[in-house]
Amino acid sequence: MACASFAKLNAASSQWIGQRSFAQRPESSTHLATSQVSVPIRASSCTEELVKTTVSLSLHPLLLVRNQVARERCEFYNSAKRMSKSQIGCGKDGGRLARVRCGGLAQDDGVDSEEKDKFYMRKCVELAAKATGFTSPNPMVGCVIVKDGKIVGQGFHPKAGQPHAEVFALRDAGDLAENATAYVSLEPCNHYGRTPPCTEALIKAKVKKVVIGMVDPNPIVASKGVDRLREVGIEVRFSVEEDLCRRLNEAYIHKMLTGKPFVTLRYSLSVNGQFLDQLGERVMGSGGYYSKLLQENDAIIFSSALVSGKYSIPASQESGANQPLNIIVASALNSLDQRFNLSAEDSKVIIFTDKETRVKAETAQKDTETVVLNRITLDGILEYCKQQGMCSVLVDLRGSYGDLEELLQEAVEQNMLQKIVVEVLPLWEGREGRDVMVSLTSLGKKLKLKNLQAKTSNESIVLEGYV
Repeated sequence: MACASFAKLNAASSQWIGQRSFAQRPESSTHLATSQVSVPIRASSCTEELVKTTVSLSLHPLLLVRNQVARERCEFYNSAKRMSKSQIGCGKDGGRLARVRCGGLAQDDGVDSEEKDKFYMRKCVELAAKATGFTSPNPMVGCVIVKDGKIVGQGFHPKAGQPHAEVFALRDAGDLAENATAYVSLEPCNHYGRTPPCTEALIKAKVKKVVIGMVDPNPIVASKGVDRLREVGIEVRFSVEEDLCRRLNEAYIHKMLTGKPFVTLRYSLSVNGQFLDQLGERVMGSGGYYSKLLQENDAIIFSSALVSGKYSIPASQESGANQPLNIIVASALNSLDQRFNLSAEDSKVIIFTDKETRVKAETAQKDTETVVLNRITLDGILEYCKQQGMCSVLVDLRGSYGDLEELLQEAVEQNMLQKIVVEVLPLWEGREGRDVMVSLTSLGKKLKLKNLQAKTSNESIVLEGYV
């Protein structure tokens, strides 16, 4: 049964489902309206009984409705259709980009300078997102070069160790970059690392203005790029579409500010609020929300129950996706006898256990590692991920919840969750709740979700909120 600490989210999902049938699903991501609701919910599983209770929720603190953001996103998708469809990538030739001479916004189209800057910054974000799952621990960055109202060059950072977005965009623009405006979603770097400073590339290209989405939170970079550009007389404007740019690199930003990976919790519910030990149809396929989640995260934590003939260790089906590290939590387990059913050949597995665990030779894969801890903690697992340079971790509630019970309690008590994703399946679950699900009713703190959004993924409704 749904835990009390998740009651607000479950009630909100019940409200949403009640308003829309699965036969008439919304076709796009939608903000839930702020309102008062009174809905019957199930009590925590620890009570082991169905309790009919009416909860009056003020969804105002839970659901931060931003109509302006929604309008801007609609404007973004509509305006993006006017942009060039040219593919930009990083091929065997070292990432050489095809030249792009596409129409942007004409100078006399009546759009003011601020709106133009937002328009091109959204294009930068669109380009940057092409590298989802490939740049960690680096951020995703996109850049466009605009001259006389036309996009004359564009590019994005394809993966760590390769040139940054500004370099690709300047290569694409060639001589047309002189006296042009460069738009970049993240502050250009001003230091020598694996690649030279992007500020120097912009200076050498003689751009006259640089518009930046957000200042880089990395202390090595922060504000130094802006200062260097202004030092040589280049006009700089920043904080353009900053919220959109922050959302793009939320894991990177969190890691830079806290030193810890960004943690997302995912679980499934039935339409009547029961926890489900399954995923919806086709959500693991290419384009499904679950496949995209795996692509976005550096690691996934799940129960040892997934290591059985019933399940396959999950893998993203997105084209060319890097597979996340699979972290199996095997508490009080003597042996793993089932062969891992890996969905992708390049998947790697690490087993965290609190006692010596025997892994049969035919079970182990070539990239399998076992770590024995005195006590399995989420903090310990995240520290391991941090040492491996990971920025994002997904905790997936499937299989045996018992393996993850203490980790969930720790996550809530220590404020270790940043995001929650709930898949609501078109199923009615009539069984009594699972007594293995952690009871969070005794916790002094409750999860207060904000920016809750709903979208569809095949037959399921997917809710996303931030803690």
